Amino acid sequence: PGQPLNCATDPQLVPILAAGAGKTAYLFVADKGTASTCYTSCAQFWPPVLTNGAPLAGSGADASLLGTTKRTDGMTEVTYAGHPLYYFLNDKAAGDTKGQGVNGFGALWWVMSPAGAAVTTK
Repeated sequence: PGQPLNCATDPQLVPILAAGAGKTAYLFVADKGTASTCYTSCAQFWPPVLTNGAPLAGSGADASLLGTTKRTDGMTEVTYAGHPLYYFLNDKAAGDTKGQGVNGFGALWWVMSPAGAAVTTK
């Protein structure tokens, strides 16, 4: 089955995207287009949001913005508004946003709004 993408609300931010069991999804500013640039040690800290089928738009997510991209390891990563999506290793519970505004692996990491824009509030 595909990876469900939903909308969650962070009290300090605004409605944001969450995947799987409510874990926050992030975009990486270094990614250009739908191609991921986060591999090896980067992907250990920022695991990609992977899917085995077409991703599903859950509550608050826009199905027309969902897509996928093939990673160099052959896995399929979920994209939203053309951005590959990632989790943050230090987000342990649904709704955690510890990766918001982190500058790591050469660029910033931001949560995304349901409209597909980076939420750049720290």
